[in-house]
Amino acid sequence: MQGDPIAGAGQVVGLLGGSFDPAHQGHVHITMSAMKRFGLDRVWWLVSPANPLKSRGPAPLATRMAHARDVMQHPRVTVTDIEQRLGTRYTAQTIAALQRRYPLVRFVWLMGADNLAQFHRWQDWRWIMETVPIGVLARPNDRISARLSKAAHVYRESMLGGRASTALADGLAPRWCFVNLPMSAQSSTAIRAAGHWTPTETQE
Repeated sequence: MQGDPIAGAGQVVGLLGGSFDPAHQGHVHITMSAMKRFGLDRVWWLVSPANPLKSRGPAPLATRMAHARDVMQHPRVTVTDIEQRLGTRYTAQTIAALQRRYPLVRFVWLMGADNLAQFHRWQDWRWIMETVPIGVLARPNDRISARLSKAAHVYRESMLGGRASTALADGLAPRWCFVNLPMSAQSSTAIRAAGHWTPTETQE
């Protein structure tokens, strides 16, 4: 059984949640860019048991975890199943539980611009926005819809300019930053559609 991820007091940890079904180089690119642009000490990949917004179940968690670790190998990035062990289902629950478990760590929630576009559909999305800084990384074709999203409109006064991105974790939420990057167009959906992800059950 894997232990809890490690972070030191005062460190800034980026949280990248998702089903990672499967993990791919696009996730790696987002992670490495986020560490640089948002001044992160570490990034944790929170491989979720299931996505509440998706009707189709993902591949087995152990299979996705093993593949993610093969794809993402960096000393400052941890692939973890802590969400399953915490027993949380929604992002807000996970953030609250992590803050209780790591009271001296500064968390930053990371998301792609496509997620910002439908962020208002997430459970307790305003609580999330007002609890942790959020780093938004633009993906191809998602920039306009993200900037016009309800979340971007409601919290427009809390947005940092791109040049201030490394200071994202230095202030209290609500605080978010949108960074345009030359993103990889690779996606888990496209990989599955092409038949390149045919996982089999992996033992825990």
